[in-house]
Amino acid sequence: MIKIITCILMALASSAAYAEKGKGEVRGNQALTGEVSGSLPDKVRKIWSFKTGDEIKASPVVYGNTVVVGCMDGFVYALDLNGKLLWKVDTGNGIESPALIIDNTIYISNLTGVLYALNLADGKEKWKYTTEGQISGSANWWKSGNSIRIIVGSYDYYLHCVDAATGKNIWKYESDNFINGAAACVDGTAIFGGCDGFLHVVDIATGKASVKINVSTYVPGSAPTADGLSYVGDYDGGFSCVSIPEKKVIWRYLNDKVQLPFVASAAISGDHVITGSRDKNVYCFGKSDGKLIWKYNTGEKVDASPLICQEKILIANMRGDIILLKISDGTAVWTYEAGCPIFGNPAIAGSRIYFGGGDGTVYCIGK
Repeated sequence: MIKIITCILMALASSAAYAEKGKGEVRGNQALTGEVSGSLPDKVRKIWSFKTGDEIKASPVVYGNTVVVGCMDGFVYALDLNGKLLWKVDTGNGIESPALIIDNTIYISNLTGVLYALNLADGKEKWKYTTEGQISGSANWWKSGNSIRIIVGSYDYYLHCVDAATGKNIWKYESDNFINGAAACVDGTAIFGGCDGFLHVVDIATGKASVKINVSTYVPGSAPTADGLSYVGDYDGGFSCVSIPEKKVIWRYLNDKVQLPFVASAAISGDHVITGSRDKNVYCFGKSDGKLIWKYNTGEKVDASPLICQEKILIANMRGDIILLKISDGTAVWTYEAGCPIFGNPAIAGSRIYFGGGDGTVYCIGK
């Protein structure tokens, strides 16, 4: 069993509680579109901070009155909405993957390649499932009949499907290289890219590929999907829209001046798709035609994935800037300087924003 350290704390605050239909998901939904609910303030300040034992690369996830975040010190931390430690669990190796929380169970993985199911209330282990390579991306889920299936990719080249209640393997689908990002789960299929340069569409019921589309080179992020279109960035500096019904790339953007990787996963809202690049820019494209609507230079490379909330975009860069942009024209509403690299996207809950920093600190900002 993994080591559990529990702290007795004051009563929980509830002003920023957020859990949509009993789920806590880092990209807002199973399709990974990055759209979340909340009431973003016009101005922000630091409300609290909590120091962990190492840098934080994973995005935090807020579920009800609890903030859950994994750390490179190997611990999963659960904090209340006032930044007080509820409990922490040692998994034995660094954690890059954000948590998935379903009905008071946390599903989270570490760089040893172990997927854990933990009880939200106290961190007690329900089960663990071991792959043969590190896990860097979040798990996703799909309901099949009366049971829930957990879908997670690994550096062992496999996409794994695990029973949420027992941790037993249901199937494994083999790709041709490492899998970094989370798989989008849409219409009974799991959709993901990887280091093999393909977009894979896998039937969740059977574990068999229904479509395999040649996209490009190494795809480091996830493949958010809407209306049959998936969006992936690659390490050669390209950003592509892939039509699953047509089984082909229908448009691709490439900066004509500099080609740096798109590590961030895109966000989708209405007719817009927004992503960030290591060329320091945030890009907004037309969803179906790839027309560049606007771009915003953040001043430093962007690895964190954007979030969309209330017709605005929340973005973070590796200098430590949290920036709120208008989706209509890309103008900045406000900027908050954390002063340390930010690898993962922030979480929005109520009128507060939670994020982890390269300085090993969990921050809460808001009104």
